[in-house]
Amino acid sequence: MTMMSWTSLLSSKRLGAKARPELARSPYHKDHDRIVFSSAFRHLNRKTQVHPFARNDHIHTRLTHSLEVGCVGRTLGQLVGERLEDRLPAHLSPTDIGAIIQSACLAHDIGNPPFGHAGEFAIREWFLHPDRRALLGRMRLDEAHDLCNFEGNAQGLRLLTQTEHHPFSGGMRLTFATLGAYIKYPWTGQVQALRANMPKFGCYQSEREIMATLAGELGLIEQGDWRWCRHPLAYLVEAADDLCYALIDLEDGIEMNILPYELVEPLFIGLLPDQPLPPELFEPDSTPRRKIAALRGAAFNALVQAIADTFVLHEQALLKGQLQGSLLQYCAEHLHQGIEAAKHMARTRIFANPRKAQIELGAYATLGCLLDSFIEASLAALGDQELTFRHRRLLDILDAHLQIPAQTPYQACLRVLDYVASLSDHNAMDLAQNLSGRIDRGY
Repeated sequence: MTMMSWTSLLSSKRLGAKARPELARSPYHKDHDRIVFSSAFRHLNRKTQVHPFARNDHIHTRLTHSLEVGCVGRTLGQLVGERLEDRLPAHLSPTDIGAIIQSACLAHDIGNPPFGHAGEFAIREWFLHPDRRALLGRMRLDEAHDLCNFEGNAQGLRLLTQTEHHPFSGGMRLTFATLGAYIKYPWTGQVQALRANMPKFGCYQSEREIMATLAGELGLIEQGDWRWCRHPLAYLVEAADDLCYALIDLEDGIEMNILPYELVEPLFIGLLPDQPLPPELFEPDSTPRRKIAALRGAAFNALVQAIADTFVLHEQALLKGQLQGSLLQYCAEHLHQGIEAAKHMARTRIFANPRKAQIELGAYATLGCLLDSFIEASLAALGDQELTFRHRRLLDILDAHLQIPAQTPYQACLRVLDYVASLSDHNAMDLAQNLSGRIDRGY
């Protein structure tokens, strides 16, 4: 039976760069710093997590969500590192494992477009419109599939390995270990198109050779053409993200007066059946904000310990690439069911909120305007039609973002998506309004 090796899985080699001595910090801590100091990470500050354009500073953006996922992921990594220390390469410490998970967590949403999942759907449906049939007909089927199924995970891999810092020369030049932990769906869109049980994918056709290089260096087990098993640490990144959005979405719902505290409290308490409840619940002057924050902290502690135990218990299945589902599914039933109940409450009570729906519909018009304009200009640059003054000015904007010319319609569309997906909600809205005739009179 083929089994992966921790020595390969924790490779500190960098994509696109030669090994150099690391001073004061490990290679994995350096990954953390490269992500934090990237422009793509800063843009998450004004990107939607759940609630677009929220005026309440307590409501999460993609940036605050990613920072919190990173904190939970770091703890998970260190706990697992401590429990597996005798089986890991001698030069690595539990802190290194924590840094790998934290770095991957910080990057887990870095490829998401403006307006959250509504933005993903808007981009997909723009390419699926009958007016784009002629454009898609000029591409291979696998390339057209990438665009019609725009995926924030695949866009993130492209950003990390291609477009940020060192364009098309390793990107951020992160370690193979961090990139492996980042990749939640280690297969291409073409694989996803052929399998009904794979709703997502993690790699565009443009990055499939990079994906193959990563898989080879890490020793990921091949499970078919352009498809590999997950890196074991990717399960910890997934768990950290699941915990944060499942519980904190409800916390945001209370903050925005969409959910009453009294409805949410029993769900959180259900995650703590054998533990003393936080004292904040019984203080007479305690506010709902203090109570839910205390419950969230206690719930996170219980869940993190359980997930770390579950990872160690199933280490052999993880190293064989055989674990099905998520780590949470193998935890105690009250923990798994509690998180599922939290997700269900968010879907039914928060995601369907009328104000949220109205703003998300506006995302379609905003992103449609940007794609109409920039893709027309990019195709004109390929010789589709004579370049107008407007085309040239649009191309100036793209060149300022990434000065890599496109050679094919597929590359031209990806180049536009690299730019549009990088924008914050506010940037996208302002730019679309300017392109539609509202002139910003200042710099």
